Amino acid sequence: MTSDLDQLTALARDIDAACRLTGEFTLRSGQTASEYFDKYLFEADPLLLARVVDQMVGLVPADTELLGGLELGGVPIATVLSARTGLPGLFVRKQAKEYGTCKLAEGGVVEGRRVTLIEDVITTGGAVRDATRALRDEGAIVETVICAIDRSPVGGNPLADVGLEVRSVLTKALLDAVNAEARA
Repeated sequence: MTSDLDQLTALARDIDAACRLTGEFTLRSGQTASEYFDKYLFEADPLLLARVVDQMVGLVPADTELLGGLELGGVPIATVLSARTGLPGLFVRKQAKEYGTCKLAEGGVVEGRRVTLIEDVITTGGAVRDATRALRDEGAIVETVICAIDRSPVGGNPLADVGLEVRSVLTKALLDAVNAEARA
């Protein structure tokens, strides 16, 4: 039998091998990075996506009423997580659409409901921060975000300023460790 740690380390190895790109990249925050985790490479792979979601299931707070996948990368993760947990999904746009229903969040009423946000990669948390504020403005209770990869600095919570707990499947430190091990 493999332990949870062994499964997580194996997942980190596979995500790192599939998704780590090197070069010069501009992040959403405006920061530049010499490496980038292309989350679409694991989100488009049904086996890797399922393994990420398997690790997320235990991170979902018990009082969650809706899983809010952030546009675009959080949507496929939230969809699979919703199917796995039976919790309804919610698709959260970067901004409310300007036609039709003109909604920020598609999939259900958020007012008075506990929404756990689902994101692919967090570095500074800008997109999550914006979505949190917008959902709270609509009356949602948003206290937790679950991400596949947390690239934020070790020991810090980039979303503490909006009172959001970050729960991550993988951290940059773990991905760096398995990458160094693979190169050794």
